[in-house]
Amino acid sequence: MVFSTVITSSPHLYFPKTTVPIIQRAIRTCSASLSTDQQRISTSQFDLKTYWTTLIQEINHKLDEAIPVQYPQKIYEAMRYSVLAKGAKRAPPVMCVAACELFGGHRLAAFPTACALEMVHAASLIHDDLPCMDDDPSRRGQPSNHTTFGVDMAILAGDALFPLGFRHIVSHTPTDLVPETHLLKVIAEIARAVGSTGMAAGQFLDLEGGPNAVDFVQEKKYGEMGECSAVCGGLLAGASDEEIQRLRRYGRAVGVLYQVVDDMLEAKMDKEIHKDKKKNTGKSYVAAYGVEKAMEVAEDLRAQAKKELDGLEKYGEKVVPLYSFVDYAADRGFGVGDEVE
Repeated sequence: MVFSTVITSSPHLYFPKTTVPIIQRAIRTCSASLSTDQQRISTSQFDLKTYWTTLIQEINHKLDEAIPVQYPQKIYEAMRYSVLAKGAKRAPPVMCVAACELFGGHRLAAFPTACALEMVHAASLIHDDLPCMDDDPSRRGQPSNHTTFGVDMAILAGDALFPLGFRHIVSHTPTDLVPETHLLKVIAEIARAVGSTGMAAGQFLDLEGGPNAVDFVQEKKYGEMGECSAVCGGLLAGASDEEIQRLRRYGRAVGVLYQVVDDMLEAKMDKEIHKDKKKNTGKSYVAAYGVEKAMEVAEDLRAQAKKELDGLEKYGEKVVPLYSFVDYAADRGFGVGDEVE
């Protein structure tokens, strides 16, 4: 259920500018050619690295405050171990903040939900890494939660982080900045994303396998977090229904794009990062279809994500951060966080 398993030291990948229809996916395909509107919005002057790094510092500080050690101490230590891991890129909360600011929302209005998204993200990673799931011994450059605290404490830490995220939204969002009706929609969106029809469904099929499972697994395990992050930012700021749907398609495309590119970078470096790549052969586009077709999928996803943003051009430069996220997901032009994931 990872949104951004990043290999920041990897060389760039070249994506062809022309794509052809390939795999049937729930994400709709579109032409890879850039529209005139898209070309008018230049991201060359936008410093995404500074924007991202600044937000990481603010979010890390707020996360540290949100999870103080208290009784039962061991559970809170396990929660903090994963949430405050130095290798975290904070992609979900950063996307949430950017989407909120796009529609005129205040950054302070987005921070509680941004922190909640990171708590939910961390909880999903803790549970993913368990021996009965993907059985990963490490995460974000350090031993997995269950490796350090034991399977029992890891399960409890993950279980505690999910409701803590919801509580944090309700108790810390400024009511003068976000109406309660908007908060209810945000909570419902996060619940949908992590539930039995969202990321949990993706993990189920990742374990069970089945014909053409790769599309469903990729979209549910990775696309849901991106979709939820973008949508929550828009909901906080009062975006229209049409705008929310654009954010939904945008976020899902970017979330899957992250993972497809990760799979290609791993293949290019001939280095396996996660054990589940060995156990669950065929659960990535590279393993199922090869690098060439995975590159076509990645370029198609990049084009689709940008197409959704074209419909938001009236917001001018405020949409540039979201455009920049797309190119970063594909190109990995710099490192953020502490260079591990």
